[in-house]
Formats: sequence, C-alpha cells, structure tokens
Amino acid sequence: MQIDLERLEGLVASFEGLRLLVVGDLVVDRYVWGNVDRVSPEAPVPVVEVTAQTEALGGAGNVARNAIALGATACVCGVLGDDPAGRRAFEMLAELGAETGGLVTVADRPTTEKTRVVAQSQQLLRYDIERTKPLSSEAADLLLAAVKRALAGIDYAIIADYGKGVLSGGTAVRVMEQLKTASVPVVVDPKDDLISYGGATVLKPNLREVERLSGAKAGDRESLMAAVEELGRTVSGGSIVVTEGSGGMTVFEASVEGWSATNVPTPKREVYDVQGAGDTVSVAIALSIASGATLLESAVIANAAAGVVVGKVGTATASIQELRDLLPEAVATARGQS
Repeated sequence: MQIDLERLEGLVASFEGLRLLVVGDLVVDRYVWGNVDRVSPEAPVPVVEVTAQTEALGGAGNVARNAIALGATACVCGVLGDDPAGRRAFEMLAELGAETGGLVTVADRPTTEKTRVVAQSQQLLRYDIERTKPLSSEAADLLLAAVKRALAGIDYAIIADYGKGVLSGGTAVRVMEQLKTASVPVVVDPKDDLISYGGATVLKPNLREVERLSGAKAGDRESLMAAVEELGRTVSGGSIVVTEGSGGMTVFEASVEGWSATNVPTPKREVYDVQGAGDTVSVAIALSIASGATLLESAVIANAAAGVVVGKVGTATASIQELRDLLPEAVATARGQS
C-alpha cells in the first residue's frame, strides 16, 4: 500500500480550524471506581469499596470530545432532558469549548445515563437510565431547526446514532435531507437503522453491525463483501468502512465495475478498553477527508487514533500529539513493514 507519512502528517496538521457538526444521541457516562476484597454476606456478589467517581461525555458528546481533542471545532446538535444529567452534559460540552447552540432541552424524557462499576480495571456492572422512544413532533422540529442554523461553515458532519430514539421516527431522514441540501458530506455510524441514511458519504459500521444491518453473516472476506454489497444497495452513493477491532478496518469503495475492498491493518496495541474507539474512528475519518485525504489515507490515520484510545480505560480520546506519535507505526503497518 502506497502511503506517504509526510503527507499524512500534513493532513493531520490541517485538522485545526475545521468545523464538525455532530448530530445524535447524547449520553452521560458515569464511572464508580473501587476495590473488591470480599463477597457480600447478603448475596453471592462482590462488595465494592468505592474510591472515586467520575463522569464523561458519551455518545454524540464523545464524538465532540474526540473532534476537539484533535484540534477541530465541534458544533453539537442533540436533545437533553430537563434534569441534573442534562445540565451536567451541557456544562461538560461548554467546558470543552463545543458549540452548544444546537442543544435542545425537553421535559418528557430523561438524559441518557450509563453508570459503570469498575474494580481492579474490570467492569463489574452497568446500569442505564434512558428512554428510547422517538422524539415528540415538537422536539423533533426544534432539533431540526437547530441543525439548520448550525450548517453554515460546516466542513463535515457526523451522525452518531446510538439507538436512543433521538434520530428515529423519521428525524434521521429529515436531518439527512438538510445535509444534502447544504452539500455537507457526512459520516454515519449506524446501529439499528440503515434506510434512513441513504446518501451518506461514508457509512462506518463494525462487523457486528454489518451482520445485523445486512441480515447476512460476515465470517470471511467473501461473505463480508456480500454483506457490504447488500448494505450498498440500501445506502447508495457512498463508501463503507468496516471496523474490525484488532483486524484494523476494510475500506469498500463503489465504482462502475463494482465494489473494491482494501484491508488497512492496525498496529498491534495492548488493549485496555475498546469503548469509544468507534467514535474516534468516525472523527478521524471525517477530519481526514475534510483535509483532503483519500479514504485509504483516512483509514490509516483513523487506525492510529483508535490505537491511542484502546490503550486507555474508559471513554477516552486521542490528542493531536498522541495521534502524531503513533502515525509512523500506523503507516508502517499499512505498508506491511511491521
């Protein structure tokens, strides 16, 4: 694979000043950290001695965190509940420097919260507070108005659909129509819905999502290609990047001759937590393409960024310097030199 490190370093340097629009489900990730030394006498469960509690932005909020960590500006459009978690999510986004004018507060649904109990670096339990029904027509109209206001000066958009209801009920279709009208390219990370995202510039599912969305198994290269072709028939016109964990990612591009597939291997890293790595990949691809990268070049950059994140515990981001540090290894791996 012909990949030029100096060119990629120049593309990464261009991230600063780009503006990303992030539309999707906002989540507050809470962590309860502690130690386990005994089992409860009340039930066969571990007793966690809590040593710390932290919180971070998840979902579309984590996409914004990643964009800002890589030097870009993030304009966030999403829905928050009229509750403490919603107010805290707004505060965290503002503290990051994200543009918060696109946030809509509604009273009829809670802000999505995910609380994880972690001891000795092992997650013991997660409990969620959420409501996944579609937005009311009034809330959907407010969100769409916010997206329309935010479109001026946007270089790229990312749809962060976590299946929490904000983009269901026809809202995603209307968002995509607005992006098309404004000629804003978009990366979509789909979870359960695909039909709504016709016309996406880049579709970025993982292997499990490819199987669920296509209804076909993807256990080898031939079956993966067949599954991707099925996705391509549903979402026409764009490219598809399938993330494969330690296998890196495969870039599928359509032409008049049919689909081509190129695997982009990732550097071997000690993996502590894959949580949030998909958000990192979406952001890196969007920023890279907006800077002038080919899809293959963007995949190499995204591999480097994800390699930073999986080496951290919890919902994490890659800084621009961390990305630069890992980029030579990612380029060497893509060239087959590692």
